[in-house]
This record gives sequence, structure tokens and C-alpha cells, in this order.
Amino acid sequence: MKKGVFVIKYRWWIIITTVLLVVASIIPLLQIRINPDLESYMPDSMPSKQNNRIISDVFGNDEMILIVLETRDVLDNKTLTRVRQISEDFSQMPGFGRVYSISQAKNIRSENGSMVVDPALGQLPQNDSEREALRTAIRANDMAYQVVVSDDFRYALIMLSSNKTIPDDQLMEIVNATLAKFPGEEKVYVTGAPYLRDESNQKIGHDIMVLLPIGLLVMFIFLFVTFREIRSVLLPFSAVLFSIVICLALIPVFGWELSLIGVLIPIMMIAIANNYGVYFIARYQDLNAAEPDLSVNALVKKTTNYLIKPVALCGLTTIVGVLGLVAHLLIPARQMGVVTALGIAFALLISLLFIPAVMSLLKKGNARKALLNGTNGFFTAMVMRAAHWVTKKPGLVIIVFILFLGLSSAGLFFLKIAPDSNKVLPEKHAFNKAINITDSHFGGSKVIYAMFDGDVTDPVLLHSLDRYEQELKMLPNVGTVTSLATIVKKISKALNDSTESGYNAIPPSQQAIAQYLELYSMSGDPADLEQYVSFDYTQTLMTIQYQADNLAQVRQIPDMLHRLSQKDSLTPVIGGPSLTDKDISESVEHGQYYSLLAAFVAILILLSLIFKSIHAGMLGSLPLVFAVLCTFGLMGWLGIELNIVTALLSSISIGLGVDFTIHVLWRIKWELASGNDYAGSITSTLRTIGRGIIINACSVMLGFAVLFLSAFPLIRSFAFLIIISLVLCLVSGLLLVPALCYLFKPKFLNKPNKISMYETT
Repeated sequence: MKKGVFVIKYRWWIIITTVLLVVASIIPLLQIRINPDLESYMPDSMPSKQNNRIISDVFGNDEMILIVLETRDVLDNKTLTRVRQISEDFSQMPGFGRVYSISQAKNIRSENGSMVVDPALGQLPQNDSEREALRTAIRANDMAYQVVVSDDFRYALIMLSSNKTIPDDQLMEIVNATLAKFPGEEKVYVTGAPYLRDESNQKIGHDIMVLLPIGLLVMFIFLFVTFREIRSVLLPFSAVLFSIVICLALIPVFGWELSLIGVLIPIMMIAIANNYGVYFIARYQDLNAAEPDLSVNALVKKTTNYLIKPVALCGLTTIVGVLGLVAHLLIPARQMGVVTALGIAFALLISLLFIPAVMSLLKKGNARKALLNGTNGFFTAMVMRAAHWVTKKPGLVIIVFILFLGLSSAGLFFLKIAPDSNKVLPEKHAFNKAINITDSHFGGSKVIYAMFDGDVTDPVLLHSLDRYEQELKMLPNVGTVTSLATIVKKISKALNDSTESGYNAIPPSQQAIAQYLELYSMSGDPADLEQYVSFDYTQTLMTIQYQADNLAQVRQIPDMLHRLSQKDSLTPVIGGPSLTDKDISESVEHGQYYSLLAAFVAILILLSLIFKSIHAGMLGSLPLVFAVLCTFGLMGWLGIELNIVTALLSSISIGLGVDFTIHVLWRIKWELASGNDYAGSITSTLRTIGRGIIINACSVMLGFAVLFLSAFPLIRSFAFLIIISLVLCLVSGLLLVPALCYLFKPKFLNKPNKISMYETT
């Protein structure tokens, strides 16, 4: 049974089944949840997640929130009062653990031969001389200077540890309410993982609520301008809406959550799901213009029979390309690959079954005049110019493509991988402002922890920690390194005379070290020691603050720690938030290779099977190779980093871009089988299907263009790159592939078709 006959015979069953399925999908759709936590994107097997879990079991799993106050002079009494009030208020709240600022910082000093641990900030200075004395004392106190007070005394830092008992949105409401409770003239900036998650959560919701309606509106206008009749708009539009509902409903059905990457799913469906319906409407209008005597049912049958195979194969190749994301290391990328592939499959069914079924129940409509006389303005002129260049100067066309490939792909040498998650939010966002201040004035916004097992009173262990500190501090991007060795040396300095050998040094005996630690616990706040030593004195924690502009700078710190500790037969457990960022960045890098390779191999095999020739697979893959290399090269030239979003580019562009090549190759093959020579076949191919291909490409690119309105810079970059990639796929599909076919005349194009893919009956 012809496919068109099947659609006509069972049209009501097709329509009712489709509508019921979409309506049923609304129930799980309403249960969708947003997850902005970048760490959750990683599999549990990742070293950073495992190590963070080990460290948190001993020292707690608190997360840091940093509050930066900017003023002319931190030591102004109004600023000091505000910092003290905010710090004390947070200290009394159950949702927070340790609070550290200039009002909590300690000063370890000697008094009459005894050690005294007192606050770095006692009474507020009453005059300029007291203020300058305080300034001198802070400069000499490395537990406060460049830790909670900047080197230029323009910034004060309040560090809050959150115990994760309060949801992010409620936590940030408390932080904002507390800051508002103690107003001042200082500018305030907040950063930290809870703040990032809360902001990202809001912006993900914003993107879905704003981008989706705008995308649908833009697509509606585009379809109306293209087809000039309301039903030719509403039917492809229905494919878009239905596919979006199905896609988003699948997320909670599978027990997943909507991630930052997940924002792309509905927009991708706007761009892709519309694709196949456009092909049907364009072909229906072409046949209606060419054969005006045909009935509605005859038009539907003929259009369906004509498109069923090429459109199905294009959809299949897109699905295969998108499924390349399943090979990615990031969990949301895998989920996106599965959900989007199923959504595309559903869009295919709607376009090849539901749209024809509904179309058969409507009036035939009037043939468009532009199609009756064989012209369609700009599109027709464009493809005919392309046909001229391909058939008259194929060698020149190929040379131009090679030169462009060489020039653009040279940018691959400058392509960088984003080292962290700081660029999730806009550059001028307060979150990034706080990051920049912390990097410039407080030793660095990034933190690495190293936990060591052993008796913390062992001088050998402390000497090792001290040596590691000194080596790490020599790295240009490392700001501060703090460990138990730091505290013990401060105590030694306070208890010994500067002329004695033990001055500012680790004592030689375990007994002396144990006494030092007991004195510190009795003289100061016991919580100060808990951040360095476990309750049973069998583990100790080193904290490294640093800044990094690239992934190499992140890697060198754990690499150095491993190298140094091996000499002492120590095995540190290295973790921290920046190590999670490193693992995410490395997953982006490796996942890009895996998903790209998987998509290319799958497309190569699929094209080879379709055309029953490995040469066909290689020829059909050339535009994809060209587009991917050029796009990533342009990323290098333009300084666009490879990140968790742009890493998805290759699989998606491959899946979409291969459609153009399939249509061109099969039409050339069909024209050759009809008796045309290569020049005539290529010209006829571009003239007949060029319009539909360009309309299709423009609709896809227009759908992705909506992402320029995203609140996330990462997604805006993705929008730019995917459009560039699709333009390159389109141009190479309409020019490079036909030029290669004309010049080399591959044998697979001359093989007779058992069943023509472009059936005309």
C-alpha cells in the first residue's frame, strides 16, 4: 500500500491518536523540575565528586558564600560597624556554619611570654592615629590581610559557610534580607555556589518562559511570509508545539530534571520539528501549481509518496547525529541527546502522518502565482546562480572552499576550553564582579582542598605540609595556602623569642605540637582549629586559594601536590569546587571528541547504507567535516571558548546539516536516472529542490536565532555558532557537493534505483 493511501484511509485514527498522546503528555509536563547545579552534571565516578564526598565526611560539606563590600577605606568606622553587624547576625542563624570576616579574624601574639589569641579588630579606632595603627596591625596579620581585608583596604570580605540545610532560593533571600537590614554606602557583591545556582535557576525559568513564546511567534511569522496561507502555517506549527510538549514531558517521565543545557531543547524543537512540515507544505504547493487539476486527496497522496523516503531518511540522519550526544561525558548532554532524538522522531511522524491526514480534510487552496510561472524571486535567483558556478567553474568552487577551510581552521590552534563556571552568568553580573575582586585582591576566587591522613602532631607530617605550602606559593597564580603547619608556626612565633632556634618554626617533638594545639584551642575559638584538624587528630586539611585563566593553571596545582607528596609517601585526597570545574571542563573536552566521532561514524555508515557505497558516505560527510572544522576554527579566531553548551555544537550541526546533502545527492541521482547529463541534473536539482532546502535552512536558523535573547552568555554563543555552522553546511551542500559530483562523477550516482526515492505516482 502506498504511504499516501495509508494516510487517507486511516486519517481520523492518526489525528485522534496524535491529539490524545499530546494531551496526555501535559500531565508529566507540569511536573518538570529545574536543576542548575553544575556538579550534578557529572557522573558519580568522577574523581572530584568522590574526593569531595570523602573530605565532606570528615570536615563537613559546607559551601562558601562570599560577600564583598567595596568602599574608599575599609577601616572607616561606618564600614567596620556594618561588617561587624552583618557578621554577628549571620553567626546567630541556624543555616550557616562558620562566619569569617575582619570582626572574626584572630591575631596570635605573645604577651609576657604567653600566647594570646585575640580579635584582629577590637575596639573601633577613635582617631586617625588609632586607625593607622590598626592598618599596620592588619598588614602584619596574614590571617586577615588579603584574606578578609584587601591589599588596598578598599574591599572587605565576609565568608559564610552554608550547611546546605536551606534551599538555595530561601538561603539567598536570607542573605539579601540580612544585607538590607544593615544598610550602608558600600557597594555589595555576592558570589558562591548557592548564589550561582539560585541565579541560574531563575534565568533558566526566564529563558523557558520568554524564549519559547518569542520563538513560536517568530516561526509563525516566518511560515506565514513563506507560504501566505494560514493552514500552511498552522500545520507545521502544530508539529512544533506537539513535539515540544512531548520532549519536555519526557524529562520528568525518565526521572530527569531540566538543566542549563536543557534550555536548548524547546528551541531546538522549534527549529527542527518545523523542518519536515515545511518540506511537505512546500512540495504540496509546488504540485498544486504544476498540476492544478489534481484533487485534494490526490495531492496529499502524491506529496506523501514523493517525500516519505527522503524526509524519513533526513529525520533519521538528524536523530543519529543528535544521538551522538549520548557518548558525551556530561549527564545533561546524554539526556538531551535521548530526549531530542525522541522528539525529532515524533516530529517526523506528525509531518508524515498527522499533517497529510489533516490536509486531506481541508480545501485544496489556490495555487500561488509565483509558483505557477516557475519563479520565486530571491530563492530562485540564488540557486540558479549557484548552478551556474557549479557547472561552469567547479574547480574554482572547490579551491575557494579549500582556501576558506585552511584559513578558518587555523583558528583551532587558538581554541580554548573554559576553565570554570564563572562565565555562566553575564560578564557584568554582580556574581562575576565579586569573582574579579576576589581574584585581584584576596588571593583568588578558586579553592582546592587537600586532605592528608596521619597523626597531626607528627613533626614529619607538619614539615611536609610546610614545604608544600612554600612550593605552592611560588606558583604565580596561587594567592594563599593555609594548613595546620601555618597555625603551628604562628603559635611558635608567639611563644618563642626571635633569637631562639624555635622561633617561627615547627617544634621537633609531638608533645610540643600537642601542647601548642591545646593552647590554641583554649585561647581562641575551638572552631578555628576544626577547619584544619579532624576531631580525632588523624586528618588535616590544606586550603589553596588561587586564580586561573585557563585549564592548565587549574591542573598544575593538583599535579604539584601529587608530585610533592609522592616523595613523602603521602596520598592526599584532593577536592574542592574548582576541581569539580576542572572535571567538567575536561569532560567537555573529551565529550566533544567522543560525541563528534560517534556522530561522524554513524552518519558515514548511514549514508553508505542509503546509497550502497562507501564513497557516498565519504562524499556526504565532507560538508559536515568542512562545517565543523571551520566553525571550531572561527571559535578560536573569535576567542569563543569551548564550554558545556558550545560543546554540543558538533553533534547537533552534523545531524541537521546532513539533511541538505541527502536531498541534493538523491535528486542528482534521480535526474541522472531520468536521462539528464551531469550539468542538466545539477541545474535541475538546484532549481527544483533548492527553494525547499533554503526555506528549510532559514527556518532552522531563525529558530535558533531566538537564543540570542537568552539570559546566559553561553547559550547566546551557541546560537551564533550553530547558525554559522548551518550556513556552512547549507553552502557546502548546494555548492561543494554538486561541484565534486560534476568534477569527479562518482559511480554510485549512476547506479539504477530499485525504487526511486522521488516517486511521482
